[in-house]
Amino acid sequence: MPSAGRRTAFVTGASQGIGAAIALALARDGFDMAVSSTHPEKLAAVVSGIEAAGARAVRVALDVRSQESIDKAMAQVVSACGHLDILINNAGVPLKKPALDVTPADWQEVIDVNLKGTFFMSQQMGRHLVKAGRPGCIVSIASTHGLVALASRSAYGIAKAAVMQMTRMLAIEWAEHGIRVNAVAPGRVDTPSRAWSLGEPGYRDSALARIPLRRFGTVDEVAAAVRYLASPAASYITGQTLVLDGGLTSC
Repeated sequence: MPSAGRRTAFVTGASQGIGAAIALALARDGFDMAVSSTHPEKLAAVVSGIEAAGARAVRVALDVRSQESIDKAMAQVVSACGHLDILINNAGVPLKKPALDVTPADWQEVIDVNLKGTFFMSQQMGRHLVKAGRPGCIVSIASTHGLVALASRSAYGIAKAAVMQMTRMLAIEWAEHGIRVNAVAPGRVDTPSRAWSLGEPGYRDSALARIPLRRFGTVDEVAAAVRYLASPAASYITGQTLVLDGGLTSC
């Protein structure tokens, strides 16, 4: 049953890394949590962590490439929680491939998950909040690859740049409804999804050399930024992208 008076949040792509850290941080802040993955069995650890923090956890199967899956997941979450206050668009896929080698299938996968899925999840959240007459907050995970150019990241960077523009567009359109829309753009963060690149010979040293603070970010630092944007302390912030990159984009 929905918990009366409890704040609620939905984090997509929450089985590991940044998504799991955000879900656990919001649970510790007193939110009941909905968490999703294309493989919901992988959510067991984060669900246990949410419950250990004293919050309710709703586990959802979601493939953001599918409108049917988005509609079903949002309906399930709203039914279970009663309402939603916050949506965190974290589901995403990486792609490291030279532009000359990107195939239509590569392109479609990156755009469908990182951009299309983020837009239509946000649309469903916007519809829910407008219909309920409630204010709310959407935070999408972008990337510094959408701000600076780097070889072999074209499709991924284009999608993440579009997420930041989408953030501005939706913030303007939905401000009258009290819906704030922001994004967080992490730079280099050591996560399970980055293991493939961080393991490449020389990659870690060359990546660190481009970061003025000379270290990678942590998933907890990204979660802290999301917590801030989702909190009353950020009630006058909308249409913005908060960059966490150790100074990378300042160079």
